[in-house]
Amino acid sequence: MRKSVMTVLAAAVVASPTPAGATATDTLNWGKCPADVTGAGLECATLDVPLDYRDPGGRKIEIAVSRLASTDPGRRRGVLLTNTGGPGGTGLTYPGILRDMKLPRSVLDTYDVIGIDPRGTGHSTPVTCDLKPEQMASNIPKYALTAADVAAQAKVVSGIAEQCGSSATASILPHITTANTARDMDRIRKALGESKVSYFGISYGTYLGSVYTTLFPHRSDRIVLDSATGPGGWDASFSRMLGRGVEDRFPDFAKFAIAHPQHGLGRTPEQVKAKYFDLARRLDAAPSPEGITGKLFREITFAQLYYDKGMPWLAEFWHALDTGSPMPEPPASPPNLENYLASQLHVICNDSDWPESVRTYQRNVAIDRSRYPMFGAAGANITPCAFWPSEPVEPPVKITDRGPSNVLILQNLRDPATPLAGARKLREALGDRARMVTADQGGHLAYLFLDNRCANDRVTTFLVTGQRPRHDVACGAGPAL
Repeated sequence: MRKSVMTVLAAAVVASPTPAGATATDTLNWGKCPADVTGAGLECATLDVPLDYRDPGGRKIEIAVSRLASTDPGRRRGVLLTNTGGPGGTGLTYPGILRDMKLPRSVLDTYDVIGIDPRGTGHSTPVTCDLKPEQMASNIPKYALTAADVAAQAKVVSGIAEQCGSSATASILPHITTANTARDMDRIRKALGESKVSYFGISYGTYLGSVYTTLFPHRSDRIVLDSATGPGGWDASFSRMLGRGVEDRFPDFAKFAIAHPQHGLGRTPEQVKAKYFDLARRLDAAPSPEGITGKLFREITFAQLYYDKGMPWLAEFWHALDTGSPMPEPPASPPNLENYLASQLHVICNDSDWPESVRTYQRNVAIDRSRYPMFGAAGANITPCAFWPSEPVEPPVKITDRGPSNVLILQNLRDPATPLAGARKLREALGDRARMVTADQGGHLAYLFLDNRCANDRVTTFLVTGQRPRHDVACGAGPAL
């Protein structure tokens, strides 16, 4: 789930919906990729799939697929499907991105790497909620100072839900789900002529991979899940875990701030945390000249805790707010956030049945404001899912231990976005189907993202040879920032 207040995974240019009477094809005819899909060696195709798998002969939608073909003529294993998280993240460019991130040659020789724009996103049949610019900051709930804040936010998010339900793509709204995306993946497997597929998914993509290997256990080969949401995906319980994630991750930022005293944020972890609460209180009382409120300060801090590379900017940002000095240049916003955020809402609101009572959220906010004071009152706050215009079309897929033992979970110990607690629950749900490798480091995403040889080598070995650790493995830390 690459959720962020100021930086969100880019969504590609949207395509037109497939007409209701379109004829499905069972093959992929590879050709040039759309102009905005960059990466040497990538080729693209489309596949028609049922909008509603309960009515396979009914309306079709289009799924866009990319391929980075192995250059090894003896390609040893088959195909590696991938997902970039979100939900809402497009995936056509991802095979090239993985190559550029130094995906080992042994993996590139073993597989054709497959990218997918999931249903509702990018060059697949897209969805919209007609979001206005002021509505496109993030789908992370706003920090609530009081019960009145929750009630006020309920009015805002109910309007967003209404927009989604009255948009030009409202007719396909109920069918943008993780389970249907998993079924689309199996159609892609069939179109590729493969009896089994391997899979690498990050963030929300860990839930998609878990659902796929639950629905199609014997069509799953080697499944790698990096930075796990937990067995329920992005549901109300997961949203509340974001408060815990910030508490888990914050010591890494405190360590960075102490090592860079020029920012004046504190000389001990306790002082840096005190500075957080001091800045939040001051901005709650009076926003900065740039319009930074206490709520926005908390959201921006959460977003920049995702990756170690965000810490220098975050320290400068805090220093500017603390001293009144010039603000650092903000990170660039990627294009087409509307489709990203709209499709994200479709998935998370359709996947599970969210509480609908405003009082429930007020109670949860009060509990989590005390339990996780840094960010709990955001994660527990109300979202458009409370007012979603469609009930789930099917029960959530229950992740179980039934199936082959072919899953590897990779998890940083201090991940703000997909906290360790969720990964442990997924590991428990999968039972002997899975092994888990943890890395004693902070931030979101692990494989190839951080220079941790212990963790990276175990993933590469599994993808290339199928050999997993016999038991769960605890890796140490990679190099410091």
